Amino acid sequence: MALQIVEPQRLYRQIAEQLRTAIAAGEFAVGARLPAERDLAKQLGVSRPSVREALIALEVESWVEVRTGSGVYVLERSSTTRASAIASTEWGPLELIRARRVIEGEVAALAALQAKRKDLTQIELALQAMRDEADAGRLPLDGDRAFHTAIVQACGNVVLTETVQGFWDARRGPLFTRLGGYFETVPSWRAAITEHEAIVAAIRARNAASARAAMHLHMDNSHARFSVSWRKAKTRRPSSEATS
Repeated sequence: MALQIVEPQRLYRQIAEQLRTAIAAGEFAVGARLPAERDLAKQLGVSRPSVREALIALEVESWVEVRTGSGVYVLERSSTTRASAIASTEWGPLELIRARRVIEGEVAALAALQAKRKDLTQIELALQAMRDEADAGRLPLDGDRAFHTAIVQACGNVVLTETVQGFWDARRGPLFTRLGGYFETVPSWRAAITEHEAIVAAIRARNAASARAAMHLHMDNSHARFSVSWRKAKTRRPSSEATS
């Protein structure tokens, strides 16, 4: 079966469907390694991040196994194979980060102009919670959600608040959780905390342009951290230990 160029709507699902069909048809045998992300991206006419999202979807559904430092391999499936279901509405993790960049950049700029003393206190408390979680060897996800929520709440717009919280909570889905299991570590989060500190400094200085730029840089770096070579990924934690 020849792979076909796909249209950019729920792109990762369309890519996953083509690969799933090819596997089911025997074009990729059980135990075979799939082509590299760059090669699949070229054949499909899409970006490598979109291919990565599709491969993670296939792994969640137990069609393939990602072996860090080696590649992506086809798994044997049977009528007893138990796979996690992915909601048809679930966003791709890397696409989600790009959307957050657009919205939260403006949110940070607005917060720099409108934040009151109590808002700054909440932002800094959330940042400290992130540091404390990282110091305890935990991924500071609770502190991160509180941080981004505190910034958007400083804008005084409930629609923006619910939008940002919805974006953040989308990362609790199986795709983002699985991808995070490969690339999120305490050291990577320490780098993110430094980026958060720059955002706080710009908001406290009432510099909207700097706050926007700092948030954009944070989201760009987050995207890059999830897009590096599988060879740089860590061995995924068992699902019972994965952070959600």
